[in-house]
Amino acid sequence: MSEQLSPFTILGLIGVYFSILIIVSYLTSRKADQSDFFIAGRQSPWLLVAIGMIGASLSGVTFISIPGKVGVPGLNEAFSYMQVVFGYLLGYLVIATVLMPIYYKQGLISIYGFLDNRFGKVSYKTGAAYFLLSRVIGASFRLYLVAIVLHEFVMRSFGVPFWATVAGTILLIWIYTYRGGIKTIVWTDTLQTVCMLAAVVFAVFAIGNALDLNLSGMVQAVRESEYSQVFYFKGGWSDPNNFFKQFLSGALIAIVMTGLDQDMMQKNLSCRSLKDAQKNMLLFSVILVFANLLFLSLGALLYIYSGSVDLAMPETSDQLFPIIALRHMPAYVGLFFILGLIAAAYSSADSALTSLTTSFSIDFLNIENNGWSAEKARQVRLIVHIGFSLLLLFVILIFNSLNNKSVINQLFIAAGYTYGPLLGLFSFGILTKRFVRDKWVALICILAPILSFLLNYYSDYLFNGFKFGFLVLALNGLITFLGLLLISRSTVSYTD
Repeated sequence: MSEQLSPFTILGLIGVYFSILIIVSYLTSRKADQSDFFIAGRQSPWLLVAIGMIGASLSGVTFISIPGKVGVPGLNEAFSYMQVVFGYLLGYLVIATVLMPIYYKQGLISIYGFLDNRFGKVSYKTGAAYFLLSRVIGASFRLYLVAIVLHEFVMRSFGVPFWATVAGTILLIWIYTYRGGIKTIVWTDTLQTVCMLAAVVFAVFAIGNALDLNLSGMVQAVRESEYSQVFYFKGGWSDPNNFFKQFLSGALIAIVMTGLDQDMMQKNLSCRSLKDAQKNMLLFSVILVFANLLFLSLGALLYIYSGSVDLAMPETSDQLFPIIALRHMPAYVGLFFILGLIAAAYSSADSALTSLTTSFSIDFLNIENNGWSAEKARQVRLIVHIGFSLLLLFVILIFNSLNNKSVINQLFIAAGYTYGPLLGLFSFGILTKRFVRDKWVALICILAPILSFLLNYYSDYLFNGFKFGFLVLALNGLITFLGLLLISRSTVSYTD
């Protein structure tokens, strides 16, 4: 690390950054009530929601992984990730024109209320439970990776144990979200998105300066490099970067991990009207395309720079951006890297904590309709918020005790299988008018991910070399859909 970038300097930056977030929290959460915490009283400016959603959709993992993938053969090499991003656009169109009108028409706070209205309590609880499971693992995984960086470069120097580093990071999130919830997050995530994108822009221009290139020179260098290929049509279905696989996967990922995810949709439901929410989704889609182009361009420049200075490649591609930013660039680039990493991680973690609190409070405690006084409901919500904060701490410490990155990565991948049943449930509910035997839905939703995992694991043998890749999500959803079809009838005259 640059000698100018001492642990004291980084700690000071973190202190200033979180002080600003806490000030924003104070200003936005004054007189906040239960409705403000859950959906900001449905008064969020759609423009801020659109900008803030960028940071929430691009986690700390994405911040360092996407640039590193550019120069590594395999999934998402070069600019092939843009094929997934173009698929996102189709997915966001479905969200804006199909899912959002349903959510607004039914006046939902938790989107899983749709499953209650359509199928029954078991389906409702099953969908919400899968969200809680996937979001706890996903948020813990992302915070764990950031906590490792903060501990290694900052807190270890002061003799602070890892558990205290993690507890401190989660405590900071809790402080600026516990009162205002989504009303605060709409504003803080906008700030964090700006910080994250600024970090990437500063890194791009610093590398360009090191290569003695202006903006047009950088564009030309990236275009003429070996890393600029976007579309992959020649490799067939066995190619992990095949356009049709990537595009379809991107569409499904967007539908499931945004449209069927309480974390992402809660911000949209806080807009003043369906029209505002749809405008938000349109602008968000456009910004996201340019944001991903920026990340991939950074990745190409990182590899071009590495080649120009004969930099030895790190053990994993995820380490390339941190190494160059912290050890080979001016100190201000390292500072912005730390700032961008924190912003990317916390913009997804703070909304995750709020959405977990919302889902559990609404979907399992029925906090809005159980007759509690406003004060008791607030106290219960506060306890739930604290409980999920402690749960995230506990899971992160488990990850650290495992001390095996491959195992932790597999746990993160496994969490992705929980979105398949949500895809199947919502698809069946929207595309058909059939009724299901609600008591059997949980079993179907447990078996579908297991069967999907087995088919994906043995796909080389069973399907003559075909690899599902991201399409395992479609397989998972299809199995769930077919299972629901088996336990369905055209009328609701039977007894569950």
